[in-house]
This record gives sequence, structure tokens and C-alpha cells, in this order.
Amino acid sequence: MTILVTGATGHLGNVLVRNLVARGERVRALVLRGESLLPLEGMPVEVVPGDVLDEDILRFAMQGVDCVFHLASLIAIRPGMDEKVWRVNVEGTQNVIRAALVTGVKRLVYTSSIHALKRPQAGETVDERLPFDPENPAGIYDRSKAAASLLVRQATREGLDGVIVCPTGIIGPYDFLGSEMGGLVRQAMRQRLMLAVEGGFDFVDVRDVAQGLILAAEKGKRGEVYLLSGTWIEIKELIVKVGDLIGRSIKVMTSPRDLAIRIANINLMIARWFNLRPRFTPYAIETVSDSFRVSSAKAREHLGYQTRDIEETLRDTVAWWRLWQKRTSQWSLLLGRGLIEAPQFQ
Repeated sequence: MTILVTGATGHLGNVLVRNLVARGERVRALVLRGESLLPLEGMPVEVVPGDVLDEDILRFAMQGVDCVFHLASLIAIRPGMDEKVWRVNVEGTQNVIRAALVTGVKRLVYTSSIHALKRPQAGETVDERLPFDPENPAGIYDRSKAAASLLVRQATREGLDGVIVCPTGIIGPYDFLGSEMGGLVRQAMRQRLMLAVEGGFDFVDVRDVAQGLILAAEKGKRGEVYLLSGTWIEIKELIVKVGDLIGRSIKVMTSPRDLAIRIANINLMIARWFNLRPRFTPYAIETVSDSFRVSSAKAREHLGYQTRDIEETLRDTVAWWRLWQKRTSQWSLLLGRGLIEAPQFQ
């Protein structure tokens, strides 16, 4: 069986590719031109340079493909990227759907997001009964993923054999390109004092989500949605656990959510003035300070989805970042001396 993965060099994408290759599958990866291939290094993967906004490339990439895992998307935690996020996440997904129908792809697994669902009422558990919310006021990412999910669901009524999965906050090893949560873990590994917002979020191991995607491809019912959650944990507790793993006490100062959002708005203005990329934004604060719980009971019952303990995830994440930093330090020295070149598309 030949499988196409869009967004294959991303955190979840490269871990999914690793799992598929380990199973002996033939994998084709759609990778943006100019993007580093380091996340796919050493794997027998057929690479197709291109993006989801080019329907001709998509049709070419899907020739002879049995299953498509559509992961490619843009995540925006700061304002100013609305048009690009919408084009990639919504128009790109529409292109993927059309190409899959034209080329006769047998199954499409679309990776949506827990943020695509309507925000729950206080005390309400998040599960598949909540509808996708393309009018979500939280941010363009949430709205775009909801709109794309609805496109996939509509296509399943028109002949597409598609399944939708919604992971919670992904964390774990093999984070080559540096996710937001990976950045938080690395920051905790370097500092003795950190500021955290009150509250927490449901975090899930990237390896468990990758396995959940494969299970959805094998066992998921056409048109169905499956939530892939992990463990809800306070941000403060997560940082303290990272400190324990590196053998160093980290003092964590917590800020009430409302105060943190006000500070984040000021931080956002400063970042605009100096053309910086802010990590501390109102959307980011709201995302990691939710109190709602997410149920993956449906995926567990129907797909056989399983998750590991958050302690194992954090242990492996810290160990991976240590190894990766050592490796990149060696590469930086060699690159500086002109002894190697960074592998990427030209």
C-alpha cells in the first residue's frame, strides 16, 4: 500500500512517517519547497516538493496512493496571518479533497484539532457530540480548522471515504522544527525561574496521536470524528516535572488568566513595534489555561486508541531535546567551517 502524508516534516508528520515506515508501508511525503528534510533523515521516503495550494501537485502526488493523511496546516497564535492561515487550512484542504476524489484515493484521514470544536459550557466534558464551530471567536486557526473539518465531512456524503481526528495539545520527542510546547519544555530546561498562567490543558504524546491516526485509517468509520486526548495537567505542574527530570528545582510564579492576557496584549504590541515573533500572546494564554476535560472514550472503544503516562512523555521529551541540542551544536560547528551543508530543497 502506498500512503501520502502532507505536512510530513512537522512534529506529528515525521512521527507518523516513522510509524508507517516501521510497519513496512511505502510512504510518499509532500514537503514544502525550501523546508529542511532533517525530520525525515534516514527514512526510505519518496519526497514530493510542493504544497496543498497547488492542486496539480496534489494530483501528481496522489497517483497510485491508497490512503492520504492530511496534516499540513498553519498554526497562528498571533494576529496578522488570517488570510494565509485560511488559504492553507481551508482552501488547501478543499484541494486535497478534490485531488483525492479525482485520483481514486481509498481513504483520507484528516487531522483537525480540538480547537475546531465549539467551546464547552462550564463543567461540560468535550467529546464528539460538540459541533465544529467555524464562527469561533477565539482565533483564525480555530475557525479555519472547523471550516476544513466541515468540508471533509460534507465530502464524505458525496463519495469520499474520509475520517476526521481531533488531537488535543501535542507534545513529545522528534520535535525537529520546534513547536510551541517544545519551546516551553526547552525554556524550562534552561531556567530556574519561570512565569506560568493559572490553569492547564490536555496534552497528548505525539507518538500516541500518530498511532491514533493509523488506527483511524484502519478502523475508523466513514464520516466519523474521533478525539485523541491524553492527560490534563496544570502548566505549573508540567514545568516542575521538567525540573525534576533534569535534577533542578524550578521556581514557578503563576499569574491569573485575566492578568496574563492583559500582559500578553502589551507583549504583542511591543513585538509588532520591533518586528519580533511573540510566543506570549492572548491566544496562547487562552489555549493553555482551559479547565475543560476531553474524552477519548470513542477512539478507545472503536479504534483501540491508547495513551502513555504524561511522566513518560516528559521524560522522553527532555531526553530527546538533550540529544538534539548536542547534535545541532556539532552541526553548527561543521556548518560554520563549511564542512557540511544543511539538507533542504533549493
